[in-house]
Amino acid sequence: MDQPSAADGQAPDVVIETRGLAKQYRGTLAVDGLDLQVPRGSVFGFLGPNGSGKTTTIRMLMGLIEPTSGSARVLGRPMPRSSRSVLPKVGALIEGPALYGFLSGQDNLIRYDAADPTADPRTRKARVGAALDRVGLTAAAGKKAKAYSLGMKQRLGLASALLQPRELLVLDEPTNGLDPQGMREIRALIRELADDGTTVFLSSHLLDEIEQVCTHAAVMARGRLITQGPVAELSAGTRGRLAVATPDPDEAVRVLAGHGVTDLVADPHSGEVTGELPADPPDLAELNAALVAAGVRVRGFGLRRASLEDAFVALTGEGFDVAG
Repeated sequence: MDQPSAADGQAPDVVIETRGLAKQYRGTLAVDGLDLQVPRGSVFGFLGPNGSGKTTTIRMLMGLIEPTSGSARVLGRPMPRSSRSVLPKVGALIEGPALYGFLSGQDNLIRYDAADPTADPRTRKARVGAALDRVGLTAAAGKKAKAYSLGMKQRLGLASALLQPRELLVLDEPTNGLDPQGMREIRALIRELADDGTTVFLSSHLLDEIEQVCTHAAVMARGRLITQGPVAELSAGTRGRLAVATPDPDEAVRVLAGHGVTDLVADPHSGEVTGELPADPPDLAELNAALVAAGVRVRGFGLRRASLEDAFVALTGEGFDVAG
C-alpha cells in the first residue's frame, strides 16, 4: 500500500492534516485557520455544536468544496487536487445517506458499488451481503429504502462506506436517528474497524459518544479549533465537580456556599448537590466535617471526574448545544 512519506509533506503516522484551513461565505468565516492532525489508527472525534464548522471542514477534506485559504492533506495527498487518487481509499457518510427510495437496500448498495471504478463486479454480491450483515440490515435487504426508518437509512449509508476495505472512514453524525441499542452496535462496529487498522474520523455533537468510542478528539466552536489531542488528556486539566448526596440539599447548598463553592446545583429528585470548588479549594475532609457539623446528613461525598463537557465549558466559557 502506498504510504505518505516526509516528501509528501505529511508524516506517515498522520492521515489528515490541515494548515490554516479556512472557508468564507459572504463575509462570514465558517472555518477560521484550522490546524488539524488526525493520527493514523485513531478513532478521532470531531466535536462541536451547531454552526461550529464541522461539516464545512469535512466537505473541504473530501474535496467537495474548495477552501478559501490554507491547505488540507488526506492520506498524504493534497485535497481537492488529489481527489481521484485519495477518495477510493476513503469511505464517507456525510450529511446522511443519499438513497434511491424506489430501490431495495440491497439494490442501493449494488448501485453504489457499481459506481466505484475500483470495485470487482465478480465479488459484488458477496461484498454487498457482507456490508448489510455488518450493519444489521440483512433481514431488511429486500425492503424498499423509502420504507426504511431514519435509523435504518443511516445504517445503509454506513454499509455503503464499508463496501470496500478503507484506510480512512469519515462519518458525519453516524448514530443520528438510531435507538440506544442501535447506537451501541454502531459504536462497537467503529471500534472493530479501528482494531482492523482503519482510521475513523467521527463528527458528532454527542459528548458522551466521543468519550465512549474515540481515542483522540478536536473541539470546534464558532469556526475555530479550541483544542485537540487524546481524549483522556482533554479533560485531565479540568477540575471535577464536588458531588454531595444528601436528603438536606438546601442546607448543604448554604454550607458549601459559605466555604467558597460556586455554581451550586441541587437536584430536587435525587437530593444530590454539585458545585465548583474554588481555585484554592478547602480540604475535602474539612468540608465534609463542616456539612456534618451543620446537621447535614451526608450519604455520599466526593469529586466527580471531569467530563469532556466540563472541559468544553472550561475552554469556551459556554454550554454545549446538544441540538447541533
